[in-house]
Amino acid sequence: MNNQNNQSMTEMVQKINKLAVTRQQLARQAEPQYSFEVETLLRDQCRDPPRIECLLDGMLDFCFDDGMLHLYKNLCRYYFKMDPVATASYVYAYREMWDEKGGSVK
Repeated sequence: MNNQNNQSMTEMVQKINKLAVTRQQLARQAEPQYSFEVETLLRDQCRDPPRIECLLDGMLDFCFDDGMLHLYKNLCRYYFKMDPVATASYVYAYREMWDEKGGSVK
């Protein structure tokens, strides 16, 4: 019975590891696409809240990744000038989802 439990535990750890690797691969694929969108938005000085918020919503899921977090912070800084209240909600969403210590998005 103990050997069977060890085997089950090993299989579970392997599956979790595979999920973690897949999650990181998805973030690596998403970053260039979001980077292009954010750079275009900033370059064009887009002032379309639904477009900005759609990007922030999508990026939030990948903010465990440093590259994506950097893009998220840049877009938050940009959006803050237009709508500080909405931007604060995105900062708090990040904190709730990813920042265990409740730190700030710098």
